[in-house]
Amino acid sequence: MSASSEPAIPDENPIVLFDGVCNLCNGFVQFLVPRDTDEQFYFASLQSDTGQKLLAEHGLPTDELESIVLIEGDDCYVKSDAVLRIATLLGGIYRLLSPFRFVPRVIRDRVYELVAANRYRLFGQKDQCLMPTGNVQQRFLE
Repeated sequence: MSASSEPAIPDENPIVLFDGVCNLCNGFVQFLVPRDTDEQFYFASLQSDTGQKLLAEHGLPTDELESIVLIEGDDCYVKSDAVLRIATLLGGIYRLLSPFRFVPRVIRDRVYELVAANRYRLFGQKDQCLMPTGNVQQRFLE
């Protein structure tokens, strides 16, 4: 496969990696897309080749698919840090979540991990990854 046939991964835009078969994670992406009026975010499932490549490039495990990950340039955010950074980048009312960054990460991540560990049981699971449509499709890196 030549480099020209691989999807271009943007360097300048934040990329949200999510569990493509998790209803909660897909719901988060579907919540984010219409609120991202500047169309700054790109998306890839953790299971995709692009997601796996980005995880490896940032030294993250490629076999643990229990976290939202935000790649922003050379910076990488996971779990609650990713959610808070996404809210900050969205701006507006979502910036009101930013004071939660002062809650110790260990506490924030414990809550995040509790939800993540039970997400399939609580919210269900899809048979396949979300298939975007319309103008959003160009922002999915699959």
